[in-house]
Parts: sequence; C-alpha cells; structure tokens
Amino acid sequence: MDNRNVTRLPDWIRKERISLKELHEMKVLLREQRLHTVCESAMCPNRGECFRRGTATFLLLGDICTRNCGFCNIVSGRPGPVDFEEPLRVAETVKEMGIKYAVLTMVNRDDLTDGGAGIVAKTVRKIKEITPETRVEALVGDFQGKQSALQTVIDSPIDVFNHNIEMAERLFPRIRPRADYRQSLQILKQASRRAGVPVKSGFMVGLGEKEEEIQALMSDLLEAGVQIVTIGQYLRPSARNVKVAKYYSPEEFDTLAAKGRKMGFTHVFAGPFVRSSYMAEEVFGVVSYDG
Repeated sequence: MDNRNVTRLPDWIRKERISLKELHEMKVLLREQRLHTVCESAMCPNRGECFRRGTATFLLLGDICTRNCGFCNIVSGRPGPVDFEEPLRVAETVKEMGIKYAVLTMVNRDDLTDGGAGIVAKTVRKIKEITPETRVEALVGDFQGKQSALQTVIDSPIDVFNHNIEMAERLFPRIRPRADYRQSLQILKQASRRAGVPVKSGFMVGLGEKEEEIQALMSDLLEAGVQIVTIGQYLRPSARNVKVAKYYSPEEFDTLAAKGRKMGFTHVFAGPFVRSSYMAEEVFGVVSYDG
C-alpha cells in the first residue's frame, strides 16, 4: 500500500461496536476491587471485545510507569506505594469473573529493588490458591536485568512466561531509551532455560522498521528460546505518542506468520489487532471462542 499518507486509517483498521452495558458492568467490577487493566490504561484496541468475553489483562503495581516509552499510553511519573493487598483482590476478581486464563502484566517499577517481581509472584500464587484450575501468564518487564527478580517470577507457579521485545533493535534509542534490546533477549533466554514453561514474546510493526530488521528480530527471539510470538500493528494511542510509519496489510501479517512458523516457532499470532495477551488462552485451548 501507499504509506505516504499514514494519518489516514486503512479499511482493515476497524473494530466492531461493543455493548456499552457489558463494558460498563466489567468496569464497575474492576473499580470496586480498585484494580487496573492494561486494556484501558494502554488504550488497547481489543478492550471492548475482551471485556465482552469476560476477560481482562490485569495491570499490577498501579497505573503509573517509571518509564516513558514513545509508543505507550500509560501515564509516566512517580508511582504510589505498593499495594500489598492487590494480589488477593486480583485473585478474588479472577474467581468472580470466572476467568480460566489470567494474564498478569505490570508497569515498570524501577523505583523498587525487585522491580515489582514480588507482587507478580504473590498474585500468581493467590490465583492458584483460590482457583487452582486457572492458567496464569506472567507478562513482565525487564526488571533492569536483575536475575534475582526474574527468578522470583520463574519460581512462582506460572503457566507461561512472557516478556515483550516490542520492536526492532535500531528503534530502541528513539522510542524506548530506558530499555535495552539485548537485555530483553537475555531475560527471555534465561527464562527459557529456567522456567520449564512456554516462553513468549511480542513485537509491533509500523514504527519504521525494515524487512531485514524484522527477520533479525525473529531470529534473535528464536535463538533466545522463545516459542510463542505475537506480531501486531502499532496504532498511535494519542497525539503525544510517536507517529505510525506504516500500516501493514492483513496479507503482510499472514506472510509474517507463515515465516515465523517456518522458522520453528510453535505458535505465531500475527494481525493488525494482535496484542501480546489477545487470545492468549488459545495456546492451551482452555477457553472456547466463536468470534
């Protein structure tokens, strides 16, 4: 497609209308429990669909991040104190919502010695304690490369370990200046060696990456031991975020998915609206979906 006018959304960047009543009911439950979801905080394009299905990706450790990545809509600043009762409230909400596959993600908490790993692990254990049948995916930050923090999460009873590489290496200094591509690969490599569960990562396209950079990124992930990959279109959440450099067509996503499968990834989810936690439960087939 012609990408000279990237401010105009292509026809395939559309989502069906949602039931405002169902969305409101889900929000009320989350507010009552004083919980946050990345679905809302990051302006995920799938938030209506996921809420309608009674699923959500829980955002732990508050809704203020210590970093300020150019692609993200989560507020950057000084986070509040750690809420040590949050793990129990998340677990109780998982039970009340009847969630069979819970995704736990987090804001970066560079202000904490363990980067927030302890709260993530505690939440996993609480969910397993209250609803043992629930699968839990931990989608964590890089913990500034701290191996002890990584081990804390790995030692908890997670079913999937997830850490997003987010984008091609060349783009990090401009868009993710406080993160490090090689450090993220090391996190994934260590998790693949120690965790004993599937290791997952995801990245966006449309930020200005080149075709050969996508190939290099996928090769790096495979070498690091990643088995599950998600590839989605970057959609600018607000005017303060970096602009979209290109909108990839559904056919281009199909090509990326086929390439990933040929390379040896066990699962590749690729599409304009694919996000790291979108349809995550399909890997285990624990939730049926007829959408």
